[in-house]
Amino acid sequence: MGQSAELEWRDGKVPVSTRFDDPYYSLDNGLAETCHVFLDGNDLAARLCDGFHVAELGFGTGLNLLATWRLWRGTGQGGRLHFTSFEAFPVDIDDMRAAHSAFPELAEESVEILDALGSGPVVDLPDLRFEMIKGDARETLPHWPGRADAWFLDGFSPARNPELWGADLMQAVAAHTAPGGTAATYTAAGHVRRALQAAGFEVTRRPGFGRKRHMTTARMP
Repeated sequence: MGQSAELEWRDGKVPVSTRFDDPYYSLDNGLAETCHVFLDGNDLAARLCDGFHVAELGFGTGLNLLATWRLWRGTGQGGRLHFTSFEAFPVDIDDMRAAHSAFPELAEESVEILDALGSGPVVDLPDLRFEMIKGDARETLPHWPGRADAWFLDGFSPARNPELWGADLMQAVAAHTAPGGTAATYTAAGHVRRALQAAGFEVTRRPGFGRKRHMTTARMP
């Protein structure tokens, strides 16, 4: 099972993992980064539909989930969004709440998910089914029975958290991707791109967010 995350606050508002010495999201604008990299990178606004399944490596503060859920609601979807996160070091709910306070536009979704998470790792709401799978994704993902339509590859920097970017794990991501499914990540590291290609993805380099020159998107034929 996962251990709890250890974090500190930079400038009093951005959570930073002390284990990996890396912020949980952009120091510039975490929500804008999520929208650019993960929502736009997976073309979600055009693809969302009942039963659409997003999976991610690294739940962190839950910002990606909140932004995706807000997009789901904002585009008038019917049915339910499915969202699965693999997380080795879960953030405490109080720290999540503090991180979410920086994004008042997500306040409604934040209250709903934090209240529900207090009851356990599986959340069943009228328009969302969320599951957090705790532990090392290298061990848990290969046994996961699901397949995602879109992946958010959002571990800490490959240089600081190489375990979440290895070739074997990218193979597992590919094996749990639906035909035509996609993946997106903020990193353009060559070894990550090569691992995705070796796993069967068609890989594209795109402009990154903020100070990052490039990011990576991928599609399963």
